[in-house]
Amino acid sequence: MKKTHIALLVLVAAAVCVIVSMFGDMSTYETFGTAAENPGKQFHVIGVLEGDRKVDYDPQTDPNHCSFLVRDKAGNVKKVIFNGAKPTDIEKSEQIVMKGKMDGDAFRCTQIQMKCPSKYKNDQIAVGNAS
Repeated sequence: MKKTHIALLVLVAAAVCVIVSMFGDMSTYETFGTAAENPGKQFHVIGVLEGDRKVDYDPQTDPNHCSFLVRDKAGNVKKVIFNGAKPTDIEKSEQIVMKGKMDGDAFRCTQIQMKCPSKYKNDQIAVGNAS
């Protein structure tokens, strides 16, 4: 084989590896049950606020601690802890997409994306502090 053919094969193999590694972290929406079965792994969980849309957040005590109850698509209700400021208009969101992992009976999320009810508003994303 010529050197150009070998170089071309190596280049194609490298491109395939890059593409596979980029799509290897494609995650689907899971439930709290799946996250509880794998406590060390991060998941995307989608749900709605529960408990009359009450969010526990006291910026005077701890401005980087926000907690609330969420019902996932399977009907499981869990306490969600977010290490960041309370996301704006979280009570008005139709759905919440959370990225995080289970910690005991609570779901600790590092990122929250809120699906807003108005078609004229963009979805809002809140990123928490690393813990």
